[in-house]
Amino acid sequence: MQQRYFIRFSYDGTNYHGWQLQPNAVSVQEVMADVLQKLFGPETTITAAGRTDTGVHAKTMFAHFDAPQELEDLQAFAKKLEIMLPRDISVHEVIAVHNSAHARFDANSRTYEYWIGFHKDPFNWNFYTKMYKPLDFEAMNRVANVLFEYKDFTCFSKLKTDVKHNNCQIKQAFWEQRGEFWVFTIQSDRFLRNMVRAIVGTLMEVGWGKMDEAGFRRVIESKNRCEAGTSVWAKGLFLTDVTYPPAIFK
Repeated sequence: MQQRYFIRFSYDGTNYHGWQLQPNAVSVQEVMADVLQKLFGPETTITAAGRTDTGVHAKTMFAHFDAPQELEDLQAFAKKLEIMLPRDISVHEVIAVHNSAHARFDANSRTYEYWIGFHKDPFNWNFYTKMYKPLDFEAMNRVANVLFEYKDFTCFSKLKTDVKHNNCQIKQAFWEQRGEFWVFTIQSDRFLRNMVRAIVGTLMEVGWGKMDEAGFRRVIESKNRCEAGTSVWAKGLFLTDVTYPPAIFK
């Protein structure tokens, strides 16, 4: 009897063209599906909580797949996947869920972090964006609070996406210093394509004194991507958490 499982895993997105299958490029989904197909057959598929863009990383990602039968030792199976996958994808655990559970549609929230630094760090270069000008983080935090007042974030979305609406319920949005780095944390029930990188780029306009709170509001209310700031580099962005209702787990 078929059984559905969630995989909790992480990956360094440097060498991948995002999560989703691509016709002429290597994706995380392709690599993980290939391993599962070797174990369970060519029709095995894997569906993630969301699709990260090229170069974006995940400290915590969930995906589901269906096994043709119940797996006896989930810890041993997780280790087996870990061995079969390349070194830049790590499996943390495999969890039994109800067969109706869906890694994308059942997620309650997703959390991202964007990392920036002001010093060159050759050992961390692929995991943060180097800034060359100082930023006013107090102003950026003050203006970030404006995000809680809106739901339609069309202005921060890539154009011509396949979603039915651009409404998101943002639950957290703040900058904090962690050692030599500054980190922007944002949590929402869902995210639009390119949304976090566009928000960070627009908040940087605030941090450089090029935009005030009223200007930030105008950007959101315009529902026009051309009014927002430039999207920041992908390499500083991490998916860090996905939450689910307890009822989906066995």
